[in-house]
Amino acid sequence: MSAAVATLAALVAARRPDAGTAWRAAPFDTAFAGAGRRLGTAAVGGDAAVGDATGRTWSIATWGLDEVGRAVLLLDELGRLGPADHVARVDDCWRAGALRERQAVLRALPLLPEPARFLTIALDAGRASMQPVFEAIACENPYPAAFFPEPSFNHLVLKAVFTEVPVARILGLDTRRTPELARMAADYASERTAAGRPVPADLDRLTRR
Repeated sequence: MSAAVATLAALVAARRPDAGTAWRAAPFDTAFAGAGRRLGTAAVGGDAAVGDATGRTWSIATWGLDEVGRAVLLLDELGRLGPADHVARVDDCWRAGALRERQAVLRALPLLPEPARFLTIALDAGRASMQPVFEAIACENPYPAAFFPEPSFNHLVLKAVFTEVPVARILGLDTRRTPELARMAADYASERTAAGRPVPADLDRLTRR
């Protein structure tokens, strides 16, 4: 069992001791779809955090308990499969899943084995029109800063500004700020000013040196 699985499973046990292990014992597809019903969707809150294989740790306080459970189930499932089947399995969960299932897949990406393999899924989410899906990859998630190419990362940051998501929620932003991102932010601020519209305060964080 990986450290991430142990951490997440312990969190479920602490928040829902009445759930036992039945939520984890069913066949994967059944358990993954039914996690919301069995565990609930309340945010775990508090100081809940998880770490990946690189030693990086981040808060998962905004995750729903069903998303925590689904991350455990997905990691368990990949542990049962050969590495060659991992990408297809995760892609199936992403494409066929209901909204909260898709969110759980995105939140779990940095915890999966060789996470760079799942970049296509993450980039797809970064372009998503559904705000909860976009926020699941963009917010409190180290994956974009770790793996997105520069143009894709810049697009994600500007989309956060467009959709009024505080850029402070983008983990690793300061390590990925580039002159090109600053230029794009400055251009957007100029467009807003020329149109007589207010300039989002977050743009200053992107343009200052």
